[in-house]
Amino acid sequence: MPADPPADCRICPRLSSFRDETAARHPDWYNGAVPDTGDPDARLLIVGLAPGLRGGNRTGIPFTGDASGDALFEALHRVGLAVPAATADAAPRLHSCLITNAVRCLPPGNRPSAGEVTACRRFLSARIASLPNLRAILCLGRIAHDSTCRALGLSPAGHRFAHGARHHAGSITLFDSYHCSRYNMNTGRLTPAMFQAVIAGLHAYIGAD
Repeated sequence: MPADPPADCRICPRLSSFRDETAARHPDWYNGAVPDTGDPDARLLIVGLAPGLRGGNRTGIPFTGDASGDALFEALHRVGLAVPAATADAAPRLHSCLITNAVRCLPPGNRPSAGEVTACRRFLSARIASLPNLRAILCLGRIAHDSTCRALGLSPAGHRFAHGARHHAGSITLFDSYHCSRYNMNTGRLTPAMFQAVIAGLHAYIGAD
């Protein structure tokens, strides 16, 4: 099983249809199943929810081109896990980490269905299996947390999502954070200091240089 779906993945009919509609309005955008980005020798895997309309769906790179990416890459840069890109729509150079999403295609209203999360989990499982040096997974939000738990054979009910929580799965530790979305940041549910504390803890845990 490949860790990235084909760009024109058709596993989920609703997502495929919505992607086609978006491509008709914005033919110059990526408009496909967004592949992962980062270091293939990663010790840290970051799992988001899904590509944003004007973020990953437009650029073809997870978390690039939108406010959530700005927050994520700034936090990673502060601990030396990312080198900023030359432009806002380009991927930064990531060190010891790789970024994926629980669902690889843009969902309507940024809300994937449970079935779509389940269907896309095969690629998350394959990505986890592809990283021989993986030590930690950062789950951004409950959907990413629950899908990652299931990919690792854990029960979400027995490993509940909570900001700042840690869960052990053999040699891998899951770290939870609220998603660094514009909404969470603007409402104060997640502050830059809260998010930076999680990233700093991850950096210390994986022992990145």
